[in-house]
Amino acid sequence: MGDSLFDDDRRQRAIEALGILDSRPDERVDRVTRLAQELFDVPMVSVTLIDRDRQWRKSQIGLGGNEAPREGAFCDLTVRTGDTLIVEDASVDDYFADNPFVVGDPHLRFYAGHPLQAPGGEHVGTLCILDTQPRTLDARDIELLREMATWVQKELMAEDDLDLATVVQRALLPDGSPEVPGYTLAGAAIASGQLMGDMYDWYLHDGKLRVSLADVMGKGTGPAIIAASVRAALRTAPDRDLAAAVSEVDRLLENDIGRSGIFVTAVHAELDPATGTLSWVDAGHSLAFVLRASGEWRPLRSTGLPLGMGFDMERSVTTVQLEPGDAFLCCSDGLLDILDPDDPFGHVSRVVGDQGPAGAVLEALRLAEERKAPDDVTVLMVRRDR
Repeated sequence: MGDSLFDDDRRQRAIEALGILDSRPDERVDRVTRLAQELFDVPMVSVTLIDRDRQWRKSQIGLGGNEAPREGAFCDLTVRTGDTLIVEDASVDDYFADNPFVVGDPHLRFYAGHPLQAPGGEHVGTLCILDTQPRTLDARDIELLREMATWVQKELMAEDDLDLATVVQRALLPDGSPEVPGYTLAGAAIASGQLMGDMYDWYLHDGKLRVSLADVMGKGTGPAIIAASVRAALRTAPDRDLAAAVSEVDRLLENDIGRSGIFVTAVHAELDPATGTLSWVDAGHSLAFVLRASGEWRPLRSTGLPLGMGFDMERSVTTVQLEPGDAFLCCSDGLLDILDPDDPFGHVSRVVGDQGPAGAVLEALRLAEERKAPDDVTVLMVRRDR
């Protein structure tokens, strides 16, 4: 098994040019790893990059470390063949039965991986799922693995702006914030270039506050248009419940941009100001939190896929209670680039404590400009004051 045309020197130059090897953990990649584990119900997941004589894991669950030898690695073969590799039971596989990862720790039986490409097309790594028990994947599972690998690839690979168009997007952003007695609201967004693929929105409907944040993968005119479409679709028919609204946006995106490789992560939430009950649907975003008055952080996780991936996923609504002093915080992944990498949650907590929601949002914009954030930065907060 293998590809006689595989150029390992070219692959090595490509992985070194990316500057990813031995880099810090990245929450944008880690959230895909967590989601893959939940969706496929496997004990081990890895985003693996192939170095000269080792495989280095940018993100991993259940494998016990970030490095392993390259020789004999399942992921090395995936990179060499350049296609999805599925091994249902390695112990009876002619190629892998004597593999040290099979006969020794971690005693692998099942492997499924899809290659990741550098901008020049070189296969430099994989997204893979693993198990110590034999397994099978159906056609839908295989397609889902490939789509999630595309997602990881887009998060890892720096992409140039599609264009330098001078389209004004300010009309897409809310003009101020709704008046909600007993609550403080603050939100803002700043583009890394001239066009922004982020959007946020909030408005009152029947006494309840609807809040949305979406992050379109990529930069330039295309993502900007899609962000505008998502905002418009979520605003349409406000009487729909959260899950129905998100499902409708998912359907519209699939019809319009299906298989384009552009995905949208999003959070769509509703707050009942009278009770403090916050309901939300998360579509692959995983960057929504409740900051308790005590200083405790509660991530608002879900297993929903991003919008536009074409899997017609049933969306579920989850609820959490905001008590006096608690704050709901949602951001785009661009915020991760400008926070203290050693203590991002502590960084946010300190700024919110010192400056309140409005000051914290302004500080995020200041840091984005000062540090020349490589991605759009969007932040919104809703704090219950009493």
